[in-house]
Amino acid sequence: MRGWIGLAIIAGILYYFATETNKLDEPIDYVKSIFISADKKLSSMTGTKIQRIDTKIPALKEKIYERLSTIEIRELDGVFTDSEAIADFKQEYCLNSKASHPVFSRENLQFICDKI
Repeated sequence: MRGWIGLAIIAGILYYFATETNKLDEPIDYVKSIFISADKKLSSMTGTKIQRIDTKIPALKEKIYERLSTIEIRELDGVFTDSEAIADFKQEYCLNSKASHPVFSRENLQFICDKI
């Protein structure tokens, strides 16, 4: 029982110093900085980074590949590298109905524009 009373008194004193004075601000900041630096070191050691895998582009290519010639498939691979490239392609060739592409036939260009 005496241990609990002593522990309660120590906790009360620590609470007083932590809330009513600035005596513990420096040690608390020091301990926080240790935890923050340890977290940063652990993050850098694991080296994990979140990478978003876009599954739409390969699925889109598969649908379009069935219809294209070998030359058109190579061109499509060069054009559809990421979402930004697809958006650029769409902006340049799909928004204008009279646009033509140097490699894709008119029908295949329209097919690609319909799929994207």
